[in-house]
Amino acid sequence: MDPLPEYEKYDGLGLAALVRDKQVGPAELVKAAIYRAEKLNPSLNAIVTPAYESALEYAGKGLSDGPFSGVPFLLKDLLAAWKGVRMTSGSRAYKDYVPDYDSELVKRFRRSGVVFLGKTNTPEFGLMGVTEPELHGPTRNPWDLSRTPGGSSGGSAAAVASGIVPLASGGDGGGSIRIPSAYCGLFGMKPTRFRTPTGPVKGRIWHGAAVEHVLTRSVRDCAAMLDAVQGPDRGAPFAAPPPRAPYLEETDKEPGILRAAFCTESPLGTDVDPECKAAVEDAAHLLEEMGHKVEEARPALDGIFLARSFFVLYFGEVAADIKEAARDIGRKPGRKDFEMTTWFFGELGKYYSARDFTEAIRSWDNAARVMGEFHENYDLYLTPVTAAPPARIGELLPGAAEKAAMAIISVLRLGRLAKATGMIQKLALDILARTPFTQLANFTGQPAMSLPLYEHASGLPCGVQVMAPFGGEALLFRTAAQMEKARPWFHKRPPLRADQ
Repeated sequence: MDPLPEYEKYDGLGLAALVRDKQVGPAELVKAAIYRAEKLNPSLNAIVTPAYESALEYAGKGLSDGPFSGVPFLLKDLLAAWKGVRMTSGSRAYKDYVPDYDSELVKRFRRSGVVFLGKTNTPEFGLMGVTEPELHGPTRNPWDLSRTPGGSSGGSAAAVASGIVPLASGGDGGGSIRIPSAYCGLFGMKPTRFRTPTGPVKGRIWHGAAVEHVLTRSVRDCAAMLDAVQGPDRGAPFAAPPPRAPYLEETDKEPGILRAAFCTESPLGTDVDPECKAAVEDAAHLLEEMGHKVEEARPALDGIFLARSFFVLYFGEVAADIKEAARDIGRKPGRKDFEMTTWFFGELGKYYSARDFTEAIRSWDNAARVMGEFHENYDLYLTPVTAAPPARIGELLPGAAEKAAMAIISVLRLGRLAKATGMIQKLALDILARTPFTQLANFTGQPAMSLPLYEHASGLPCGVQVMAPFGGEALLFRTAAQMEKARPWFHKRPPLRADQ
């Protein structure tokens, strides 16, 4: 029997208010979350490392008096190191790895008052836009169990959308917060580069492309958590410009009359589902109805060239991750410790030069300059989050022939040949065809959010991406709060529910 039927009627701040007012205790909230996890997770496979007993024990102790005191919370099983709890990164190589430290962001999450309930599923090393690691198996979308919740924060998205927790952690290196948010009907923001801490072990995660934060059901939860965790930590290589006021306060302010541009065409020249385009056009009309000025425009960028540059970094980072695994797991890993695609990417990473890597990073810097100029004319830039609705489970995994080709190239060390023949460019375009819009904000470091304003004809959520200038989270929160008020989404829930 549900110990707290009204649990899902509240966002994180709402639950914390109940605790502060002594209407419920933290242990009651944790029991309500565990009840939902035990009912729903067998269908979703969102939580891969439960920590229910420790959550109940922690809830019975004196909690941090933060904005989310007593609220159940889940950590993504990548980057978020929790001392004494395994962190697999979705990889067989790390299936028994237990960090002996807390990452700085995990410390700050804890100081916000949340109670860690466990860790959520992620693709190996967070590399895919779907969450289907061989180690843990696929996570399923609570809106349609035959489909993916996206990746790489798919486990967190499925857990939040289904009502297990009101918010959960995620990371975004190419869209990994925004894509799952779009597929699961959530609000998700990738903050400005280095807005959240990366220490004490990491520094430039994916050379600044990756940023950690949370996936939420309400705008205000996202803002309040960013207030709680933002800011550089000791030894940080860079720092984002500090906010002028708390982000939670920004959600109560009007954004003023904004100038917005929108574009629905893929930067790769690939197909975009008509309803993903319609979602953006609908959001543009909503902005106009609220008094903002909107027109169709796009920045002068070469999307295909940028996609290639992304994969130069992608392959290099995977190669470094595989080598680094030896330090973490205490032995030299081999081919069988990783999925074929991951191993293949790591092998390709050995065939790019220092010049290739430098040229790729320079292209990102150039894109940032182009976007800086673009935002002289436009406060906001709207696009689809994805070019298609969520794929079916298994649809985007490599087939037998593709795996065989990758194995041959890896074993015979033909990476240079694959690069020369154009195979790598085709691979990059194929991987990004369904999600070509989100990487730009990772290249440039800008903040970008996914708004759950639209419903696909299939009944699945369809997100709209909104980007702001570097350091412009306040503008995004003001805009998001205004749109949330005009077109509420909190009440929209998937068919898979604990009360059904």
